[in-house]
Amino acid sequence: MGARVFIVVAAFNEQLTIGAVVRDLKRHGYKNVIVVDDCSKDKTSQLARSAGARVVRHKKNQGQGAALRTGITEALKRKADVLVTYDGDGQHQAAEIARLVSPVVQGKADVALGSRFLGDSPGMPWYKWVTLKGAIVVERVVLRVKLTDVHNGFRAMNAKAAKAIKITRDRMAHASEIVYEIHRKKLRYVEIPVTIKYDDYARGKGQSIFNSFSILWEILKVRFGK
Repeated sequence: MGARVFIVVAAFNEQLTIGAVVRDLKRHGYKNVIVVDDCSKDKTSQLARSAGARVVRHKKNQGQGAALRTGITEALKRKADVLVTYDGDGQHQAAEIARLVSPVVQGKADVALGSRFLGDSPGMPWYKWVTLKGAIVVERVVLRVKLTDVHNGFRAMNAKAAKAIKITRDRMAHASEIVYEIHRKKLRYVEIPVTIKYDDYARGKGQSIFNSFSILWEILKVRFGK
């Protein structure tokens, strides 16, 4: 029997993309798709459910970290062997999931982290590139984890890692928190080349200079904040 792979999608106001994202995951053979609707004001829940996802909806908006925490808890409750965190805006590629989960399924790593800098990132805004490169250095110094990419939401982990990693940051700082938890819990990790697509829709959902530079502040909060 193969590993039970669950895809966890945190979504907020993604009615323009969520249906296509879920259908694409299904076409690639991923039957266990959990969409956590973080209290969207649009038809995200309905469209995700119609496309074949299991939908869990927050009664109030809590943030991406909280949505992933909810989805991971749900996947573990359903006996997931491997969990993949996946964006609902169409930036990730379902065809790359098999490569991402491979070292986890084979027992070579507890966590596989996608890297757009080992892979490709067509259309990435220049300020995003500059900030992420700077954040890599900060994360190596502050969190003591050597990665080629930071704040990449495309990742896979086994059930052991999913139980060990404690996500307490409700919003975007959860991405740095996950990296720090990998270091603290001494989990085995690898980086896998992935493609992150920056189209007009993705760039319109928060890809601003302000949001990019907030990554640096989030790293410091995770390490030194309360």
